[in-house]
Amino acid sequence: MPSLLDLSGRARAMWLTCIASAVRTALACTIVGVTTLYSPQALRQHITFPAFSYVTVILIVTDASLGDTLRGSWHALYATVQGVSPSIMSLWLIGPARLTIATTAAAVAVSAFMVVALEKTHLVAKRIALGQIVIIYVIAFVKGAKCDAVMHPVHVAASTALGALACVVALLFPYPNLACYEVKENCKLYGENVKMRLKVLVKAFCAEEKNTSSLALVSQANSLSVKGTKLLQTIKSKQESMQWERHPLKFLKPYCPNPQEKLQELEAPLRGMQIALSIPHSFPFTSLQQELKDHLHALHDHLNLTLDHVNLSMPFDLTVPQSNTEITIAPLETLEAIPQTHKELPSFFFLFCSKLLHNKLISTSSGEDHHSNPKEPTNSSCNPSHRFFRFIPALKCSLSLGLALLFGLKYSKENGFWAGLPVAISLVTSREATFKVANAKAQGTVLGTVYGVLGCFLFEKYVPIRFISLLPLFVFTSFLRRSRMYGQAGGVSAVIGGVLILGRKNFGPPSEFAIARIMETFIGISSSIMVDLLFKPTRASTLVKAQLSRSLHLFHECVGLVSFGNSNKGNLEKSIKGLKAHENELRKLIGEAEVEPNFWILPFNSGCYSKLLGSLSKMVDLLLFEAHAIGFVKQELQKIEGVIRMEIVNKLDEETEVFKEIVGSSMKCFGEVAMIKSLTRLEKELQKNNITYDVELAKPPILLRMGSSNFDHGDEIEKMTSSFLEKSMEVLDTIVSGDNEEKVVKSQVVFGLSALGFCMSSLVRELREIEKGIKELLQWENPSSNVNLYEILCSHKLAFSSKDQSDNVLHQSHKLQSERFHDDVTSDNLYGATHVHLYDGESSFSMLGHVSSLITYSGPIPFSGSISLRSDSSTTSTLSLAFPL
Repeated sequence: MPSLLDLSGRARAMWLTCIASAVRTALACTIVGVTTLYSPQALRQHITFPAFSYVTVILIVTDASLGDTLRGSWHALYATVQGVSPSIMSLWLIGPARLTIATTAAAVAVSAFMVVALEKTHLVAKRIALGQIVIIYVIAFVKGAKCDAVMHPVHVAASTALGALACVVALLFPYPNLACYEVKENCKLYGENVKMRLKVLVKAFCAEEKNTSSLALVSQANSLSVKGTKLLQTIKSKQESMQWERHPLKFLKPYCPNPQEKLQELEAPLRGMQIALSIPHSFPFTSLQQELKDHLHALHDHLNLTLDHVNLSMPFDLTVPQSNTEITIAPLETLEAIPQTHKELPSFFFLFCSKLLHNKLISTSSGEDHHSNPKEPTNSSCNPSHRFFRFIPALKCSLSLGLALLFGLKYSKENGFWAGLPVAISLVTSREATFKVANAKAQGTVLGTVYGVLGCFLFEKYVPIRFISLLPLFVFTSFLRRSRMYGQAGGVSAVIGGVLILGRKNFGPPSEFAIARIMETFIGISSSIMVDLLFKPTRASTLVKAQLSRSLHLFHECVGLVSFGNSNKGNLEKSIKGLKAHENELRKLIGEAEVEPNFWILPFNSGCYSKLLGSLSKMVDLLLFEAHAIGFVKQELQKIEGVIRMEIVNKLDEETEVFKEIVGSSMKCFGEVAMIKSLTRLEKELQKNNITYDVELAKPPILLRMGSSNFDHGDEIEKMTSSFLEKSMEVLDTIVSGDNEEKVVKSQVVFGLSALGFCMSSLVRELREIEKGIKELLQWENPSSNVNLYEILCSHKLAFSSKDQSDNVLHQSHKLQSERFHDDVTSDNLYGATHVHLYDGESSFSMLGHVSSLITYSGPIPFSGSISLRSDSSTTSTLSLAFPL
């Protein structure tokens, strides 16, 4: 368990990081302040906008390395070309004297649209360019005929250049803050993290009895896993910065182009070990022989030795002692018996993940790159919908800036640009929690402004001391940026609010400026919220339901690719990566929905969605391990002669088809049921269309087919697993284990099939959790109804079937009534995808296509009464599990 020393070490590391960032930010701001206040007049006359120099510093140097700063300086130059150059031409053609409030707002809106519409422009460059545009046009309007159409934009460009140059100097003094050094240290920390997790997992696996100590080891492994994930995210965030450091600093050693991907390969086997230990009653594994446990300890020692040899920083070079490897792995290649019961599967899966980790380490150290396939060319530029969605962010930014300046200039002509500048420098290209970010910006602005006013009051006559007083603000805002309450938006707003008051002079009384800036900031934020609500009327909670349904349907498609006969393993792995991206998007939307205001709408059920996300994430991991296990078995079967191999493949495919029918079709059903909002609306649809249904005809998948309150789901999962193990034994009997090579093949097949059986049983177990979550979600949204997923699914299929297919459906109904007792399995395939519809009046998502299968009716009998949406009194799911074994 984490000790007090570990906790104090984390706190010390956090303090050091924040102080280092604050010192470099303070140094850059000091350079700007000294230059604008004490430099020669010939230089100062060109730097007429020190406020924007400070803004440029905050945008570039915040939590930056040298590579980030070099990249930010380049983006500042590129932004100047985008923002200043067109503005010179516009002011020269229009004339500053002819600018009005309306024309100024319109000119800024048009220029902002042109900047944001360029898709490949970096976000920092867009923010700097938008800030330049706001200052150029608003100041030109304020000065009128006194403004030079050419020199005024040039002065803005000079102020931007000063901020970028100050950032570069601050990151070089007293020593360069290199991203490659940070990545190297984080890679070493991740290597230590892997060693510690492996030690804890093996110790828990080999525990003699289940007690508090063994459970604490599993908890410690989970904690270390979270820390390892954060380290990988930090490494990933510095990849681009490393590339910018490599070119100007030729003395640096060669480095791996993407160490995060190589390290990510080590994460999957460790996560699999944790899954094996998380199964109830899975450990201690008393059935394991002591000799096998000793060899597992030896494998652990060898993996530690390998990790010590692997330079987990850069480059990835290693000479692995192959002789020791063969001696260590050899005992694991003598297992020729398949597990007898499902209780032994977790132990074999743990050993399978250990072997997989060993293989990953070998491939990582030898420099093999599994991700070197060239990317397929995309035709996104030719896609009209892609152009449309690229047009929307540009239009949103254009309207936000235009409205902010229109209202801001009407309120105060001299301070009007403070309404547009916060909108410009906080541009985002993706969806965000509008109200939370706006609240953080407003609070951060007030906090920083009040700090600046107090600083001016205390050090009114001592300008140098005012710069020193900025250091505590930078340290404090460094912690604010890492907090959940304020985040990046609140922290950046706070530091800008303080710097703009303490870093300048001759801008009037600080208290009056503070009030004016707070008011203008409020106007800008209000305009941004108004435009966001105009273009984003759908609540995040509604998008969560749509994304959940989309993820469940995509999981169904991935399950359909599971096959021993499929020669292209890459399709399945590619689909799983896409599914992982949808899972991450679902996680992001859940986080946004948790912080959005409820107002008059039903609160977001974050607990239920978090459970569903956890089960879905675990199922995605299990599906990936299943793909590894199938590939592992197929690789070993290639060493067997053709006829026997094809017979084995056919037998295994028969078993996987049962699994695909259970998991795939059930996930598809859950995806459709998840989109149902109102059961009352569903009942009204049935009454409106005079539809009744025959429950036996509209059959859902196997998972939902037979209901019994006394049915033991665990027994049914055990039956399915036992059936698979029996088939696996038959497969192993066909493999002759004569010489040593055939014994090794048989042992590897044992590992692969055992891991496959574990994944299949665990997927069905997690499928039950998905079912419970969907039922809980529907019950939350329909508190006055008793939820029965079986009847809801049948009603949903009937209520939204196509009317023009009624005659054909009726014919199929009579035909099935005579055949349903003869071909029970075939009739199950009548279930298909239906159209997804939102019943709460919000935006709909037509993403699942049209009705692709037959919906059975019991005849044109008019509907009377209400549909039954009841389940028995049990609080758990009453829907049983029936497998056609």
